[in-house]
Amino acid sequence: MNVDILWSNILNQIKDELSSISYDTWFADTKLYKLENEKAYIIVPMQIHKRHLVDNYSNFIQSKLSSMTGGNYELQLLLQEEIEKEEKKELKQKEIVHLQEHTSENIHSNLMKKYTFENFIVGNSNKFAHAAALSVAENPGNMYNPLFLYGNSGLGKTHLMHAIGNYIVQNTTKKVLYVTSEQFKDDYIKANRKDESGTNFNYVDFFKDKYRNIDVLLIDDIQFLGGASKSQEEFFHTFNNLYNDSKQIIISSDRSPNDLKLLEDRLRTRFNWGLQVNIYPPDFALKKEILKKKIIAGDITEDIPDDVIEYIANNIGPDVRQLEGSINRLLAYSATWGGKKIDLDLAIEALPDYVSKGMGEKNDIHRIQRIVSEYFQISVEDIRSKKRSSNISFPRQIAMYLCRTLTSESFPKIAIEFGGKDHSTVMYSVEKIENEIRINKDLANIIEKLKKDIGVV
Repeated sequence: MNVDILWSNILNQIKDELSSISYDTWFADTKLYKLENEKAYIIVPMQIHKRHLVDNYSNFIQSKLSSMTGGNYELQLLLQEEIEKEEKKELKQKEIVHLQEHTSENIHSNLMKKYTFENFIVGNSNKFAHAAALSVAENPGNMYNPLFLYGNSGLGKTHLMHAIGNYIVQNTTKKVLYVTSEQFKDDYIKANRKDESGTNFNYVDFFKDKYRNIDVLLIDDIQFLGGASKSQEEFFHTFNNLYNDSKQIIISSDRSPNDLKLLEDRLRTRFNWGLQVNIYPPDFALKKEILKKKIIAGDITEDIPDDVIEYIANNIGPDVRQLEGSINRLLAYSATWGGKKIDLDLAIEALPDYVSKGMGEKNDIHRIQRIVSEYFQISVEDIRSKKRSSNISFPRQIAMYLCRTLTSESFPKIAIEFGGKDHSTVMYSVEKIENEIRINKDLANIIEKLKKDIGVV
């Protein structure tokens, strides 16, 4: 069906039924763009035409279309620039699909498709890292270059790196490569081997093409380059080559650039050129959310009560893989006993190995929170909450003070463990208790008693 002829016939009918001024104002400059999926896409000259035609002529236009075509169409009124924008978007998407189908780039990117921004669970401890990673993914080579993610194992660094790579692959034609530092070292060693001809030219060409003919390099666990001086030198040159060409570099490590003492100064200096983001351990609330999402994503039909989820979140460490593993262990244990009902008693019975390896009482902040809560006869959840009543806020300030003075944890880390509060709240609490102790002998005695209970005096 020729849409131009169809619309011309419809306009002729409309012209006969409306006054000339109404027709010239609202219909003369319209055009039928396409009929697709029971929708009629009509181009109108200005924004005002959209509202007026929908409000006053919608049924009228639909009846004309129906009488001419025998079908029922929903109206979609668009400006010419909206059509052009949509056409460009469709063309770009077709080009991306064509490249992905006819090249092996995606295969060699080493990306794991299961890691995306959509299934990365965001909380106070990783909110900044998530935002920085998304900014880089949306504008690679121009935002935060290099992006340096660091933190303990199992906190989501690798997930975010793959999410960045997958986002870029899906939305651009850029070439992306994810490798670990061990893979980089292995490739460098191969590049220095001689082939059957007695040269290593083929290996060198392969190495340079793999690491320099790309747009985005993601290298995981950079700390393992420590001690490998030749590999560090090659990475230094690779880094410079990519950086000077405005190619995006994303690096992860278990510690900050300044703490990577086994890496050369010139590398650590370059890692500080962009943005360094510390991913902190998840707080209690985030761990509960991670566990709930794991249960949903795994299509787990067994009912896992909230008190079981809270027990796991409170007693197992911050490693996300360990949290997920605890759910698998709990389900397997229940199945072993003939589908025994999952409750708190079963969880305690099934997960002793996970608890012993987790944070539990080994976490100084958690131990301090528990002891202070017991002394003041409030719950640990209260002390971590945002409640401001004096019977809770004062013990919370004491707990914050003890966490700061009895552990080596930073203000931001302590703030995270107290429900994700701002680190300035912790600073204020510490200063307040310090001042109170000087003038309030009863408070000083309480602090000493708590220290004894904690086991430091």
